[in-house]
Amino acid sequence: MADFPNLQPIPGIDPSGRLIIAGPCSAESAEQMMDVAGQLAAGGIGVLRAGVWKPRTYPGGFEGRGAVALEWMAQAKAATGMLTATEVATPDHLHAAIDSGIDIVWIGARTAADPFAVQEIANALSDIENKPAVMVKNPVSPDPDLWIGALQRIYAAGVRRLAAIHRGFTTYGNSIYRNRPRWSIPFELRRQIPSLPIICDPSHIAGDSKLVETVASAAIDMGFDGLIIETHPCPECALSDAHQQLTPAQLFELLRHLRHNSSAEPAHSQLLRQYRQHIDKIDHQLLDLLAQRMNISAEIGQIKKQHELSAMQPQRYAQMLAERCASGADLGLSPELLTKLWTLIHEESVRRQLQILSQK
Repeated sequence: MADFPNLQPIPGIDPSGRLIIAGPCSAESAEQMMDVAGQLAAGGIGVLRAGVWKPRTYPGGFEGRGAVALEWMAQAKAATGMLTATEVATPDHLHAAIDSGIDIVWIGARTAADPFAVQEIANALSDIENKPAVMVKNPVSPDPDLWIGALQRIYAAGVRRLAAIHRGFTTYGNSIYRNRPRWSIPFELRRQIPSLPIICDPSHIAGDSKLVETVASAAIDMGFDGLIIETHPCPECALSDAHQQLTPAQLFELLRHLRHNSSAEPAHSQLLRQYRQHIDKIDHQLLDLLAQRMNISAEIGQIKKQHELSAMQPQRYAQMLAERCASGADLGLSPELLTKLWTLIHEESVRRQLQILSQK
């Protein structure tokens, strides 16, 4: 666990205690930005987001309007009082955003995957006295260490208003999502850095406006600290990511559903407590069984030492794993779960046996 002490809240948290950031994927025109900002501000949204520089997979795609779009965001901020947020990928982007009055910057998934690029931005942040709030999206690959490393670089630059954004991971093969959520990765981030706020980006996970509410609801149910949702006054006219953007009206309906579900939770709290107590009891039983298994592994280690046998028995392990996966399948457990679990158990058993074999 490598916690970050002295973190401060990201500005813009609403009365529900969540950070809600909304706005179009890209700032396309002054009129578009003023239109969407006015609607969002009227609905109580405190932070306006928009992409100014857009990294595209192929050349020739819409790569954003560039620095002129920062002027449109400044105008929208002045007219509505909203805070503003945009993505930066280079020190030049960072300085231009700050000079234009941007309050929050985020580092995108492609940039977060490159430690050299993140370090360049961190170096630039180190030299800035009034640092903006910074959010770091997860890298495109499901690597929690790479994500944590990017966050550590920004924190080391003196940034204390810091958060992570979970936007899902590159999808290969068939999936209903544009980017698989792989919720275990942000859970691991929270385990290692408990004080760090984690915001969910359901727009990029879903890739489809019809799925955004489902993903957002799941994130809030799992204790995420906020949402960043792409919102456009006319999604079908958007120059980028048209399929995943909501209208302001759709966003407000989504947020109403989330608030309703949150207020309904106390009616089920007693049942939840009962289930959680039952899980706690089962977990203690699992711990007791695991301790028994490790004690038996140690006894086996003593026998192996007496007969000068190897701690590793690959054929035995392969047979055991196949049998456990087959038995688990009958119980509705996935082979992926069982393989990971028995790999860890086996590695610990071998480690203990090696300690015994090395004793004189």
